[in-house]
Amino acid sequence: MAYDNVCKYLVEWFPESFAQWLLGSPVSLTQLQPTELSTEPIRADSLILLRAQNLILHLEFQTDPDPDIPLRMADYCLRLFRRYPDQEVRQIVIYLRKTQSERVYQTSFQRGSLSHRFEVLRLWEQDPEVLSQYPGLLPLAVLADPENPEPRLRQVARAIAEIEDPKLRQEVKAATAVLAGLTWTPEEISRVLGGLAVRESVIYQMWRAEALKEGREEGLQQGLQQGLQQGLQQGLQQGLQQGLQQGLQQEAARLTLSQLRRKLGSLPEDLSETIRLLPTEQLEALAEALLDFQTLADLIQWLRESSSN
Repeated sequence: MAYDNVCKYLVEWFPESFAQWLLGSPVSLTQLQPTELSTEPIRADSLILLRAQNLILHLEFQTDPDPDIPLRMADYCLRLFRRYPDQEVRQIVIYLRKTQSERVYQTSFQRGSLSHRFEVLRLWEQDPEVLSQYPGLLPLAVLADPENPEPRLRQVARAIAEIEDPKLRQEVKAATAVLAGLTWTPEEISRVLGGLAVRESVIYQMWRAEALKEGREEGLQQGLQQGLQQGLQQGLQQGLQQGLQQGLQQEAARLTLSQLRRKLGSLPEDLSETIRLLPTEQLEALAEALLDFQTLADLIQWLRESSSN
């Protein structure tokens, strides 16, 4: 699931790029929280819901085939219909790693008289040149050309180097390195992309946390961060954990502020700074509470009540 979640982070940071690719138009998309569904989702951590004016886009990224996907798509569609009966729902499953399994061609759920259809995209069949036009899709372009992997990775590396914003450049590079690990060895990735500053890359930190949670260490981590491993051996593990927690808190604050600005408009700088300093647990609570906010006063009241508890 860790690879799937890297794609989830990319969608959260580059929604317009994914809208242009999947919908054919750079429409403005806002993220919906899984808690907006009527009951607890099957896999809330993998659910990606984006909403336009009259459309809800439901994305599922899958590293490998999953026999539960058809049922999951039907279940989510019904839940979304109950919550948003007037909205069109478009569901797309995107498979990352090339496989011969017939499951990646399954686009429907059938049980008795119940029939539901959804869309499927196999990344290895997509045009890498189209994906390479958008910074947020560059990490996916690496997997879209399995017949020419090294030239494609080098082309993506050159495109990443041209991203002006250093923070975005770093995160896109990290996501590319992680996803390239599905088909490349760590040594090959490191040779083409160069080293990564792990503690400064939110995407890499979150991917590594997911991998650790699942009880497995990916080979990519060892190949790209030999220097980091040496530091751990010298007693710096505590510092890494602190850096990881800080990175998670900062990313939670960034995403929460982004949702607040989309909901309420621009925020006073003092309020933004207060939110940036909130602990991760409060940021998660605020991310759910903001769905009910109507004005800036609602946010201020919530912060006052939260600080008094």
